[in-house]
Amino acid sequence: MKSLTKPLLAVVVGMALAACANAAGENLDNVKAALNKKFPGRNVESVRVTPIKGLYEVVFPGRQIVYTDAKADYILVGDLVDVAARKSLTEARARELSKTDFAKLPFDKAIKLVKGTGARKVAVFSDPDCPFCKKIEHETLSKLDNVTIYTFLYPLAELHPDATRKSALIWCAADRQQAWDNWMFKGQLPEGKGDCANPIADIQALAAGLGISGTPAMVFEDGQIVSGAIPQQDFEAKLGDKPKA
Repeated sequence: MKSLTKPLLAVVVGMALAACANAAGENLDNVKAALNKKFPGRNVESVRVTPIKGLYEVVFPGRQIVYTDAKADYILVGDLVDVAARKSLTEARARELSKTDFAKLPFDKAIKLVKGTGARKVAVFSDPDCPFCKKIEHETLSKLDNVTIYTFLYPLAELHPDATRKSALIWCAADRQQAWDNWMFKGQLPEGKGDCANPIADIQALAAGLGISGTPAMVFEDGQIVSGAIPQQDFEAKLGDKPKA
């Protein structure tokens, strides 16, 4: 009889854990169904439990994180903070959600610059009329070495009405990188009409899919997306160690 005790206990525990998992799964499905019913215009991307009993994390399109109760009667918007660890669980989750597969970016639709070995890689979404884009070009990107920089032309027309035209002129230039540098460092645009086929609309759709709404925005090889003109030292840290030539 004793020889059956441990196996039997293992089976019972396993069944109990499975039942709990199934119950949790069913509960999450119920929460999702309640949310979809109350917010028919928005698809719920995910629902999962939080450390607080009865409170669920919900992710809406655009990586918007909110919290709700089991019946979706209440929505809480804001940071969920782990007091003991002194960190925002919401912020950590947002970083996790913002990661993308760097290797799957459409690099053929970007301006490519190789410096040194080009071993380290980064993609930069940039608007030709964005002052912070010029700042990061002057103070950070120009000082990097052993890096491949993919510049995706991402004009924010609602903020800079002429940025789309300038992006097209730069893309249609015989030497796109030179045209980009001339504009960002000298304020000189290339000649021409800028009427060649360009990927600007595709880049705008790509940025929206990645949750990028401002410039500059960088995508690093680990999939992390960072916004703003960060200092060179911070940029270097995200790129990783400089490989030997």
